[in-house]
Amino acid sequence: MYRTRIPRNALWWTLPWLLLSVAVHATDAMDAGKAADTKAPTHFVPEQQSSKGSVTVEGRHIDYDAYAGTIVVHPKDWDDVPQNAPKDEDKNPRPEASMFYVAYFKTADKGGADKGGTDKGAATRPVTFVFNGGPGSSTVWLHMGALGPRRVVTVDDSHTPAAPYPIINNDYSLLDASDLVFIDAPGTGFSRIAGTEREKAFFGVDQDAQAFADFIVQFLSKYGRWNSAKYLFGESYGTTRAAVLIGRLETERMVDFNGVIMLSQVLNFDASPDGPQDNPGIDLPYEVALPTYAATAWYHHKLPTAPPDLAALLIEVEHFAMNDYAAALAAGSTLPAAQRDAVAAKLHEYTGLPVAYILKADLRINGGEFEKTLLEDAGLTTGRYDTRFAGPTLDPLSQEADYDPQNAAIGSAYVSAYNDYVRKELKYGQDKEFKALTDAERIWITSHRPPGETEVLSRNINVMPDLASAMKYNPGLHVLLNGGYFDAATPFYEGIYEMQHLPIPAMLQKNIEYAQYQSGHMVYAHDASLKELHSKVADFIRRTQGPKSS
Repeated sequence: MYRTRIPRNALWWTLPWLLLSVAVHATDAMDAGKAADTKAPTHFVPEQQSSKGSVTVEGRHIDYDAYAGTIVVHPKDWDDVPQNAPKDEDKNPRPEASMFYVAYFKTADKGGADKGGTDKGAATRPVTFVFNGGPGSSTVWLHMGALGPRRVVTVDDSHTPAAPYPIINNDYSLLDASDLVFIDAPGTGFSRIAGTEREKAFFGVDQDAQAFADFIVQFLSKYGRWNSAKYLFGESYGTTRAAVLIGRLETERMVDFNGVIMLSQVLNFDASPDGPQDNPGIDLPYEVALPTYAATAWYHHKLPTAPPDLAALLIEVEHFAMNDYAAALAAGSTLPAAQRDAVAAKLHEYTGLPVAYILKADLRINGGEFEKTLLEDAGLTTGRYDTRFAGPTLDPLSQEADYDPQNAAIGSAYVSAYNDYVRKELKYGQDKEFKALTDAERIWITSHRPPGETEVLSRNINVMPDLASAMKYNPGLHVLLNGGYFDAATPFYEGIYEMQHLPIPAMLQKNIEYAQYQSGHMVYAHDASLKELHSKVADFIRRTQGPKSS
């Protein structure tokens, strides 16, 4: 089920899609504690289910040990040995979360196994913590589409037929370069929350980062990975989380990471192309979205002239966006009519939208309007997360797109394939509901305490200072930014702009690497881009992990 865009002061980043609305207030633990004769509150208990498997990555056979389980985390300032438990603990149990994960460790060579059954030198083999975003999304998408040992096959840019869905060996799993830990955020997937005011305790920018930091520290101890090279891999709101999380890990937990891998980045929500008309005076969203509009029009053959080289076109559009276009928008009502007409003509050249429409929009077209209008003459709406997709327009009279064609095209394949895979191969969750997506974003606490601030600030989310603080605190921290040309949800150039404006010394900019793909928000939904993504991320890890173990 598709959900229309919600107000700008709330979050819409559920990744990849808002396919369904799931209430997250009930939890397995709370249900278990309803017995009338039980006075003490029921608490979560960590779980673990082990299995073995193998994957062939670009011709290389890899055996692995898989662990599907949960780790229990608590809000900040929780004492693991409380001295004065509240007297009303039975009526008002303290909030806690049971965070589900699937870890894949390369299996030991014969004769080289350690106690955990992992590769000789596993204590220093890289380990990458992976999460999608939302807020309110599980990590099914990266797990079954990009990095895990199995992936579901979907049609590239049109609707995937209904089940059965092919689940195949992932030739581009990241297991050849790093052990992997896929984490479901509190309340999503098989993760659960419980206790009084549990949503307030876990559904927020800072609260969420605290839970993930707690999880990672416990995981490092549980599996003896403190001396491993460490990476974060976040997608969409997962990049927002990664920025806050790496700051917490570096400065509060004293855990240096080797790198942060961003996919479809959003750090400053004031730059979002979703609803910028509600934030007048801030024109940056229109500027950073323009290259994506141009790429989309190029893909659908809507440009007045069709240059063969997309990359060259986008360099030209980026220059126009940040110079002539930015100046025109900054002029506001003082922009001369002749200059307005000239800019509108140039926007028509780069977007394929009618000049009259562009002028009527005052040179400012948001994401939803572009998706609704580009293929309007054919009765089609383009995708939001991947504008290569297009589907029948639901309401021809609407101003903006009222659904996402990629939503409908591949969501069922991912959710169905994962539900089948996790129970049959990982042996977990037979009696549990997997919550691919929840409605956590509707009550998400967006206030945030940036580094160096003593107070929590109430404003649109901007976690650029968090990533900058982590990079300054650990000058050896490397960042890889990945983006899809056809992503209208988190435009690729928005991520580039954010990185180029981080408040860091110029010398640290060399620690940031960039990669773009001819795909959308989920760049891995396009096979050629998946292969390229694997190549770039694996190379990034190998170059930044430091001295290799034996």
